[in-house]
Amino acid sequence: MKAVCELYNRAKPFLAVIFLQFGLAGMDILTKMALNEGMSNYVFVVYRHAVATLVIAPFAIILDKKVRPKMTLSIFAKLVLLSILEPVIDQNLYSIGLKYTTATFAAAMCNILPAITFIMAWIFRLEKVKLTSIRSQAKIVGTVATVAGAMIMTLVRGPIVELFWTKGNASHESQSGGLNLSHAIKGSIMITIGCFSWATFMILQAITLRTYPAELSLTAWICLLGTAEGAIVAMVMERGKAAVWAINWDSKFLAAVYSGIFCSGLAYYIQGVIMKDRGPVFVTAFNPLSMVIVAILSTIILREQLNLGRVLGAVVIVVGLYIVLWGKSKDHKSPSLDEQVIPAQEMTHETKIDEENLSQTVLYINPSTGTTATKDEST
Repeated sequence: MKAVCELYNRAKPFLAVIFLQFGLAGMDILTKMALNEGMSNYVFVVYRHAVATLVIAPFAIILDKKVRPKMTLSIFAKLVLLSILEPVIDQNLYSIGLKYTTATFAAAMCNILPAITFIMAWIFRLEKVKLTSIRSQAKIVGTVATVAGAMIMTLVRGPIVELFWTKGNASHESQSGGLNLSHAIKGSIMITIGCFSWATFMILQAITLRTYPAELSLTAWICLLGTAEGAIVAMVMERGKAAVWAINWDSKFLAAVYSGIFCSGLAYYIQGVIMKDRGPVFVTAFNPLSMVIVAILSTIILREQLNLGRVLGAVVIVVGLYIVLWGKSKDHKSPSLDEQVIPAQEMTHETKIDEENLSQTVLYINPSTGTTATKDEST
């Protein structure tokens, strides 16, 4: 049982990020469906974070009561910047890029995120890199491989790969000869800028957690501020269009609720917990997995056809992911070892102090009376 528990503790971060990638893949599919039905991406972002705030805030108020530090101007400024970077800038630009392209294309473009995060984490000294170390070289090679795989998926087409559930189905994309080049370029630019914003968010979140180590409260603040800021942006961009705020019990509502709970509320919290222990690069290294999941689900739900270029790109991305994980495998030290060593060090230190105090006890003899006395000269 002890071995099983130890194995589970080691596997928890991996299971958490894999769960996170499945959640993000589902968001891509549902968001694309909602956008195809005419939902405004600006309004979608507002509803998404409003749902996340309503779900996360009660837990943050109750569970973080003892660990939540005092709010300062510096911390609040970081929270405002976090809520602008991810809920407002990244998600709006990503939704626009998704509207111009396909779910698989958007997910593939997001695979530049690990490379951007790796470089930024290196600059801010959140990631250990020694160019002479084979493991650091593996991180770099693996990161480059994930980007290369994403580019293969984007640029290389090849013949259509017929799966048993896609035979006889043809999406609008395949019927029209593929993505419109103009839309593909616009979508790529939007998604790329969004990824830079997302990577900056991940780095700043890791830094903020050092002074505000309450993950649930941090998530609630980001979602609340993101809702307010997103509402301002939506009212400006959709002014005079009151109808865009209407929502019914359809795929639009489902997309907003699902994305709010899983991809804003839970995602921000899970990212924060894992980053405190493993760093931002570990979280983003699994991002290519989401693309593979989207590529499969989109052929089933959205009837997007899979070509050979996407399959080859997916293989390269998975290989790159494993190389990065191998390079990072020695960065993490088990906390149980530290917990076993520290008490022994403290006991040794205390014993040395006691010995020093005893050695400083001096015996005084009064020659006139013949009496003796002791005096402790320790400070």
